[in-house]
Amino acid sequence: MQGETAPGVSSDKGNASGKQTGRSQSDGDQGESGQVQSSGQPNQGRKSSRRRKRGGRGHDAVRAPNMAAQRSEAHSSAVPVHGNKATGQPSGVNKADGAKKDGSGSKAASAVPRPAPKSQTRPQPSTHVRAHLASGGEPYAALDLGTNNCRLLVAEPYGQSFRVVDAFSRIVRLGEGLSQSGRLSEDAQDRAIAALKVCQSKLNYRSVKRFRLIATEACRRATNGGAFLNRVHRETGLRLEIVDRETEARLAVSGCASLVHPEADGVVLFDIGGGSSEIVWLDLDPLSEEGTVHPGEKRNRQTRRAMRHLSERIRCWASLQVGVVTLSEKHGGKVVTRAHFETMVEEVRGMLGDFEERDALAKAIETKHIHMLGTSGTVTTLAGVHLGLERYDRRQVDGTWLTATELRDMIGRVLDMNFQERMNNPCIGADRADLVLAGCAILEAFHREWPCSQLRVADRGLREGILMEMMIDDGVWNPQSNQASKKTSGKKKRSRRRGGRGHRGGHGRAKAT
Repeated sequence: MQGETAPGVSSDKGNASGKQTGRSQSDGDQGESGQVQSSGQPNQGRKSSRRRKRGGRGHDAVRAPNMAAQRSEAHSSAVPVHGNKATGQPSGVNKADGAKKDGSGSKAASAVPRPAPKSQTRPQPSTHVRAHLASGGEPYAALDLGTNNCRLLVAEPYGQSFRVVDAFSRIVRLGEGLSQSGRLSEDAQDRAIAALKVCQSKLNYRSVKRFRLIATEACRRATNGGAFLNRVHRETGLRLEIVDRETEARLAVSGCASLVHPEADGVVLFDIGGGSSEIVWLDLDPLSEEGTVHPGEKRNRQTRRAMRHLSERIRCWASLQVGVVTLSEKHGGKVVTRAHFETMVEEVRGMLGDFEERDALAKAIETKHIHMLGTSGTVTTLAGVHLGLERYDRRQVDGTWLTATELRDMIGRVLDMNFQERMNNPCIGADRADLVLAGCAILEAFHREWPCSQLRVADRGLREGILMEMMIDDGVWNPQSNQASKKTSGKKKRSRRRGGRGHRGGHGRAKAT
C-alpha cells in the first residue's frame, strides 16, 4: 500500500535535516528503479555515517524488508509468490541489500548500482514449493465419488500432519433416480464424468503419483455401476475402486480422529451421505468389560500412532441404505411439512435395528462421557446457520461444538424456512435446498435414539482418512526427521535473536556518540 511503513516504525518524509528518523519503506513502496526509497535527504558523507549505518536506524531501515521477508517465507501459505507485483522484481532479488553493502565504507563499493545477475532475475518458486522440494516429499491425492458429490483433495506431508495444496468439490447427483430405477442415468453419468475430468487435470498438473480413488454407495447399488467405471476409465484415464461399507466407515473414523475429545469415554460418529449413512460407536473406555486395562496407547491420545489404531476401537458399526438423495426423492424435498418431517424421522429410526449394540450404546450414554461427531453436509450446514455466516467458511465450521439444545434449535429453524428461503441462505444454497431437510431428519433420528449432550462438527471425512492412511503406511511422518528439523529451526531462531540484540546495541552506541 502506498506510503505504508513497516509495523511499529514511524516514517518522517518531511524531515529537512537530512537524518533518517524512520525505517525505509517496505518492498511494496519501491520506485521504478527498484531501489528502496529513503525517508530523508541524500547521504551527506560515507565516513561520517559509517557507525550509524552499521548499528543505528539506518542499518535497520535497510534490513527491515529482508527480515520481514524471511519471517513471511517461513510461514507462507500455499499461494505461489513469483515476485513483487508493484515493481516487477522477482522475489529472490532485494536491491536494498545491494544499497547497504555499497554504502558500508568499502573502497570497492561503487555509487552506481550494479545490474542483478541473470540467475537472480528468474521467477522463484513459491515458498511451499521450495519447502516441498527440499523435503523430497511427493504429493498425495484422495478422490471420493459419492451419490451426491465428487470431491478431490491433494496434499503433501507437512510436519506431523499434511498441507492441502489443491482441492475440488462439485455436486453431481450421481445417484439421482437410482432408488426408482436401480441404474445410473445417462445425465448423472455425464455430470460425474465432467467433474472427474477436472480432477484428472489437477492430478496431472500436480504430478501426483500416489493416490487412491474410491466410489461409494451409488456405484455399489447400481446395476450398471461397473459399466460406468469402465466408461470413466476410457474417457478420463482414472481407475476408481468401489469400496465396501466397512471400509467407508473405517476411513471416516481415520479422517475425523483428531476431533475426538481427549477425555471422551466414547464417540458416536456418523456420516450422512447421499445414498447411505454410516454410524460407528468408538468405545474409548480404558477398561474392558472384564475390568482389565486395554493394552497399547492411551485411550484416544492425539498421536499419529493412536489415530491409526483408533479404528481398532470400533465396537459396533452399521451402514444404513438411506441418504439425503434417496430420502428426499421418496418424501419430497422442496415442500416439507412437520408431518412429513416426522415421517422421515420415524422411517430412519426403524432402520436402526441393524445396529447390534443399540441398547448398550443408549445405556452407556447415560453414565459415560460420550459425544457425537458428525461428518456430512448436513451438520456443516447447520453449523454455518448456527454461526450466522454470511458465507460458508470451513475454518470456522470444522471443529465447532453444538449442544443438544442448539442442535434442536437449528433443525427447527431450517424446518421453518420455505424452499426459497433455504435457497437464499448462504450456507445452504440452491444445490442443497431440497436435500437439507432429509439430512436433518436422519440426524434427528440418530439424536433421538442416542441423545448425547454434545455434537462436534467435522468438515472432513473419507478423503482425509485416505490421505492419513497412505502417509502413515509410507512412513512419511518420521519422528527422527521431525526432531532434526526442530533442532535446525531452533538454531536459526537463536541466530536471529543474537543479531537482533547486536542491532539494538549498535543503535544505543550511535546515540551515545
